[in-house]
Amino acid sequence: MRWTIKPKPDAAKVAELQNALQVDEIVAKLLLQRGITTFEEAKKYFRPQLSDLHDPYLLKDMDLAIARIEQAIANEENIMVFGDYDVDGTTSVALVSSYLQSYYPNVTTYIPDRYKEGYGVSYAGIDYADDNDISLIIALDCGVKAVDKVAYAKEKGVDFIICDHHRPGATLPNAVAVLDAKRNDCNYPYDELCGCGVGFKLIQALGSKRGQTIEDLVPYLDLVATAIGADIVPITGENRVLAYYGLQVINSTPRAGFKAIINQIKKDVLTITDVVFVIAPRINAAGRMVHGLHAVNLLTETNLEQAEEFAAAIEQYNADRRELDQEITKEALVQITDNKEEKHFTSVVYNENWHKGVIGIVASRLTETYYRPTLVFTKSGEKLAASARSVKGFDVYNALEACADHIEQFGGHKYAAGLTLSEAQYDGFKKEFEKVVTKTIDPNLLTPEITIDAELNFNEISPKLMRIIKQMEPFGPGNMSPVFMAENLQDTGYAKGVGQEEAHLKLAAVQNGSNPIGAIGFNLGNKLPLVQNKKPFSAVFSLDENEWQGVVSLQLKLRDIR
Repeated sequence: MRWTIKPKPDAAKVAELQNALQVDEIVAKLLLQRGITTFEEAKKYFRPQLSDLHDPYLLKDMDLAIARIEQAIANEENIMVFGDYDVDGTTSVALVSSYLQSYYPNVTTYIPDRYKEGYGVSYAGIDYADDNDISLIIALDCGVKAVDKVAYAKEKGVDFIICDHHRPGATLPNAVAVLDAKRNDCNYPYDELCGCGVGFKLIQALGSKRGQTIEDLVPYLDLVATAIGADIVPITGENRVLAYYGLQVINSTPRAGFKAIINQIKKDVLTITDVVFVIAPRINAAGRMVHGLHAVNLLTETNLEQAEEFAAAIEQYNADRRELDQEITKEALVQITDNKEEKHFTSVVYNENWHKGVIGIVASRLTETYYRPTLVFTKSGEKLAASARSVKGFDVYNALEACADHIEQFGGHKYAAGLTLSEAQYDGFKKEFEKVVTKTIDPNLLTPEITIDAELNFNEISPKLMRIIKQMEPFGPGNMSPVFMAENLQDTGYAKGVGQEEAHLKLAAVQNGSNPIGAIGFNLGNKLPLVQNKKPFSAVFSLDENEWQGVVSLQLKLRDIR
């Protein structure tokens, strides 16, 4: 891995913040790297307040959206809440539909079929609304580019309110309201909300009309925190407040659907990492393996017994998904290994029988293994469909744009995209994609980078520092868990490989005669020779707590050693 140390903050600013907060130098450095420069900013960071949330009416068109919903309720119209089949979409639909249903009965939900309708607003969904006398669709986590579909709905007398967080195209759909902080003409103070976050702003505005305070809406924040974690949006500003309080709800008074999942995994306290790697994959599995409505049903169910039945079914979908993605990853790795004699800057693999619902996960796994822009293709009807994943610093969306002559359609962003093409285009596309990437990628980007916040000597590591780091949670993009580097380390002599096939590395390190600190390095078992026989080494790590027989001790979570 490439080790990149962040620039050191200005020494005078470090001293000033250290003095204002009465903290150690290392804490002041970490805060400055996160853009926190004053006592007031630090207070907001460490003690997020619901009062820090912005007025929802600062979102352009919010007044129009609320007026149209109130009109629909006054006229007893049927309302459909529409969202995508992923975590952000299904949590959004669960949030807005359950809020509206708490005081208005004529509300139904709709999630498009991943395989028949694909991503986003669908003609089938609009036809369903038309057939069922639904005159208002609230689209969540999608719709900002659905110009043609919204026009089609208008012809049928169906209105749209769009709540999205993706970047709009040149023309906005002709909807009653388009709530999206990324609109050029929207002055909302924070533009990194996820789809469920925009849905929450909608119910915040509705609630204010009904005399509700923000505290009345806190029970919905478990859904918002889950979407924030799963959608990998920055955990800064308003998202930090929403995630902070949402995690409290998940850990104290979760809705029946979350409680049912938590009962299965038997974990006492969930962090945002657990939400991303434990709860989110289960919610996602419904849309991948069967249908996203199963996830909405789980998240809106109020009876725990019924929720546990839904959760058991979803657990099975997740087990099936895991089995499939492991199987397909193995097959894909064989294809890549068979091509090893040629030097490639990309990995492009195809099998017509691979399950479309897991090719995105497989693409991510292949990228982790070979660390280069990756595409995984399968057959989808008459076409080939692919999921693309990229490496840090390389824009795969731009690369696909450069291959547009060989593609029927594509969409996505810098690090993840999807595309379809005809079978006849596949070979030409594969050659062109390799050519474009080879020509445009900086070869350094093909070595994974680890970004280090600061050097940390063992004499600076203490339970107090660990307590402060824990108060910096929830971690995520824009506020990552601090990563440190230490040099001139030695193992005490008991380093060993542990786990299946000794894949992990366990050791205890000392630095210049310090007390030993235990360390674990997952998937670093192959580095054992570097630390044996008390050879000096450097390490990149984060701080962690290890609980053993009721005793909690500090340990290093190793990221890399050399």
